[in-house]
Amino acid sequence: MVKRLIAVFVLVVMIGLLTSVALAQEQYVLRFNHVLAPGHPYHEGFQKWAERVYERTDGGLKIEVFHSAQLGVEEDIIEQIRQGVPVGQNTDAARLGNYVPEIAVINGPYFVESIEEVKKLNDSPSVQKWIDTLDKEYGLKVLSFNWVQGFRHFMTKDKPVKTPEDLKGLRIRTPPAPIWQESVRALGATPTALNFDEIYTALQQGAVDGAELVYDNVTSGNLHEVLNYISETGHFLLVNFQVVSSKWFNNLPEEYQKILVEECDRAGLETSYLIEEKTKETKEIIREKGVTIIEDVDLEAFRKAGESAYEVLGLTEAKERVYQEIGK
Repeated sequence: MVKRLIAVFVLVVMIGLLTSVALAQEQYVLRFNHVLAPGHPYHEGFQKWAERVYERTDGGLKIEVFHSAQLGVEEDIIEQIRQGVPVGQNTDAARLGNYVPEIAVINGPYFVESIEEVKKLNDSPSVQKWIDTLDKEYGLKVLSFNWVQGFRHFMTKDKPVKTPEDLKGLRIRTPPAPIWQESVRALGATPTALNFDEIYTALQQGAVDGAELVYDNVTSGNLHEVLNYISETGHFLLVNFQVVSSKWFNNLPEEYQKILVEECDRAGLETSYLIEEKTKETKEIIREKGVTIIEDVDLEAFRKAGESAYEVLGLTEAKERVYQEIGK
């Protein structure tokens, strides 16, 4: 009897060891793409995320980070993700709104105005419903949206902007998504859709009169060389979403899934607060490079103008519902 128990014990131990070895031998790899330059704080944030995931999974899950859209255009990568390709993308609610229209409200004019408000969105039943729809119906798994790049402002070559009227006739680069386009139009400008890596050349050659970006885009992309004015309209607080394939995610061991999400949330908030803390320093660097920063803009006029974007896209009800859910 004792011999039999010993034999059973040895067998259980061997099975456990074999299972552990098999798990250790199988490595999962995620190639993660973003459009920002390697000097942008997000790139360092993504690298920290990758390092922590690698450490916590003992090398079982490896994230390879690619900057400057090295893997391709954002919209193309999202379609690859939908097909189950093991790639990830830093994106936004505007582009995800191409699949679930209501989620685009998160990137609407003056929708959220602090990192704390973004954190509250995690508890919104409506937001969670939209994220679930992206997962179940479109194969897009949102790992985290606790990534905040900061406020977007209007940045122009030849004309300072203080009111929506000052934007009249100006061609302003904005991403190719309805909420961005309609918002920029509502705020007074003519939206011009361009990919992120085309901004410098478009400004340099006069294809556009300006862009709407966050401060870190200027320093990381040397845009001070082709811009003269930054008007602090703060019309968008840029909230980013980290997205992978639902099919790929569901095939990961459960422990890996948990680690991937936890570390993405953690790195996102760290990076967001870091950007917020360094904004003043970044502004001074840009000033020293010769760019004029205009702080006395008519914010109330811009807020009022921005409301029409929600009406045109039928997002007013979604906005009010989320506001009620997060107590805003």
